[in-house]
Amino acid sequence: MQKLNSRYIWASICLFGTFLSTIAAVIVLSLIPVYLLEHSSSDGGSPDAVPSPKVMFSFASDLSPTDAAIFDSSTVVNTNTISRQLESTFQLPTKSLDVSSITPVNFMSDNNNNRRRRAISKSTAVGSSIDLVIQITINYLICRINDCKIHLHNRIIQVINSHRQKTFTVHLLFNNGVRLVSSVATCTAQSMIATGPSKYSRLRGKSCINSDVDICSNGRLPNLYDASIQDLQNGLAKGYFTSKDLVEAYIARINEVNLKGPALRAVIEISLVALDAARISDAMRTNGSILSPLHGIPILIKDNIATRPEDGMNTTAGSFALLGSITAGDATVARKLRDAGAILLGKTSLSEWANFRGSDVPNGWSARGGQATSAFYPQGDACGSSTGSGIAASIGLAAGTLGTETDGSIVCPSSRNNLVGIKPTVGLTSRHLVIPLSQAQDTIGPMCQSVADAAAILNIIAGRDNNDNYTFTQNETVPDYTQHLIKDGLKQAKIGVLRGLFTNATASEYPEYVISEFNRTIKDIFAKLGAIIIDPVLEKPETMLSSDDEFTVILFDFKYEINRYLSQLKNNNTVPRTLQELIDYNNKNADVELPPGRNSQDLFHRAQNTTDLTDSKYTNAKTNISRVKADAIDAIFKKYNLDALIAPTEGRSSQIAAIVGYPMITVPLGFLADTEVKTNVNTTLFQLPIYPAPNIPFGLAFIGQAYSESRLIELAYSYEQATQYRHKSKPFEAAIPKTQLSDILCRK
Repeated sequence: MQKLNSRYIWASICLFGTFLSTIAAVIVLSLIPVYLLEHSSSDGGSPDAVPSPKVMFSFASDLSPTDAAIFDSSTVVNTNTISRQLESTFQLPTKSLDVSSITPVNFMSDNNNNRRRRAISKSTAVGSSIDLVIQITINYLICRINDCKIHLHNRIIQVINSHRQKTFTVHLLFNNGVRLVSSVATCTAQSMIATGPSKYSRLRGKSCINSDVDICSNGRLPNLYDASIQDLQNGLAKGYFTSKDLVEAYIARINEVNLKGPALRAVIEISLVALDAARISDAMRTNGSILSPLHGIPILIKDNIATRPEDGMNTTAGSFALLGSITAGDATVARKLRDAGAILLGKTSLSEWANFRGSDVPNGWSARGGQATSAFYPQGDACGSSTGSGIAASIGLAAGTLGTETDGSIVCPSSRNNLVGIKPTVGLTSRHLVIPLSQAQDTIGPMCQSVADAAAILNIIAGRDNNDNYTFTQNETVPDYTQHLIKDGLKQAKIGVLRGLFTNATASEYPEYVISEFNRTIKDIFAKLGAIIIDPVLEKPETMLSSDDEFTVILFDFKYEINRYLSQLKNNNTVPRTLQELIDYNNKNADVELPPGRNSQDLFHRAQNTTDLTDSKYTNAKTNISRVKADAIDAIFKKYNLDALIAPTEGRSSQIAAIVGYPMITVPLGFLADTEVKTNVNTTLFQLPIYPAPNIPFGLAFIGQAYSESRLIELAYSYEQATQYRHKSKPFEAAIPKTQLSDILCRK
């Protein structure tokens, strides 16, 4: 009897609570369409008159099962009436809307959806729990073009406040492909896009309105193979697609060619939270918050650049030894990208330990990532160590990538992959939480399809950082590098030719065709653009490149720096903590880390055998390099009053900039002709990768003095715009992903 009474009491309480929730939801939601019908002006009220918003509209498409679980309805109120009122408000066809549920929800009580709840909470204006969910199915597509804006959140705040009701935090979720909702009073008919069911299967067979513009058939969607960051921003701003669409498209492109088809192995890991980040980015854009020109743009970063543990991505330098290692957070460059609104799509493969484990380890190979190969010749050598970043950027697996360089690791893979690569001055970009090689030479830079894109990314990642003392050698204010995209940048520029680098070089360093194209470009292009050429300026480069000083410095630096990096990982004793423990790990796991033909650790051993940074071998090498900087490189710039030095990008060109920490930019110069095909690994087990080979790209390098990136960008942009060599050839057919935004938006 006692149990029966208790059940009766609790049932009554639950029924009464449900009744109150239903009444509250009906009152709030009935106010919204009525108010909107009465206030259809284009400005929606002055935002200045509105207090700090506590209502946030978030736009997402295609609810996943996880999403749907969050919105499990316990109260559904008069949805048909609300659907018809909303259709009238927005002047939409009858039965084109379906309000599937209206549910009071406290997200903080749902322990099964923590990750999704955090993402939605971050997207709200106040970051609080969400009191009310309105889930709407819209059966056709509407896109924003030009500068139509949404003021619905302000209107709802005004109407709730005017009726002295509780201020709700509202999450309004649109699914099934909606890009943007705006009243016809706000946008002209020409600014609305709606399409028929015969074109878009996602639209559920409903009728359409205003099909004056078809984003899928009228060429309004950028080709992701070579879309610029500005192209993508234009499409996002006009509402042609969302960042979520971009992420879905890029992931599909990765899946086409990464492990399938040509198996290029450019990407080692895709972020599990990239789609969540895209949804947040889209919500911010809808709410008028654009953080930077990279807002909502997917970027891939090299697998030696740390990302925060909660994202779930690994940072391993391609080695299983660091799989599952936990860093203190984002590397500074990763954090800067994230703070700028960029979406960290994933990690790219690399030559294991940035090409510094063993002398028999080829470009692009790592135990964790396998052998990455070129998109321009099957099984071709895409150079390293930023191999995956180069391959990914070359075929549009992201809008841009980050690489790292100690000597050649940005500029060489950029050259081999038909890209613009900027190796910044050491100290321009922070190395904090980037797996290190040498404090004297390590730097992080962009690898992109154009100078403009590279400059846009450099704008974001450059600057001082309290965690990297080298960054305080730069000015306090970072220049806007995009302001140096000057077409006549080479006019009257004084350019010195490093001819001595390749006069007696071997064919493997500089194939004859590369030298002939370089000479032709100097004669035909630089002269035409008004550059003043001094040729040569360095007849005997062996005076500064013949010693082992660079290698000595890197050996000592690596032992010191890698021990420091490993010691601060948060894994206790589950990952190696010293270089010696790394060596031991590889020996114990030789089946995966040291396979036949890839089993050398000689560079690790040589570094382990060094002492400390007070050793005279180290200090003498540093002194010699300082002398080379002053007496050779700086002296050349001063003698001829040079703006830059130039040379073919590969071979020993990168060493000149690397040893003194100076900047270098490579820009496409051409593609190898019918070159004899050769392999790089002299074993019977592994005959990969291949170089030289037909159609492999090569570049031209501009080298400047410390922090001369602005001037180098002017020179590189002028050359790029005059030549457009990048477009003279393409990767082999199977290496080019076929997925486009139209496949995401316009499934037929």
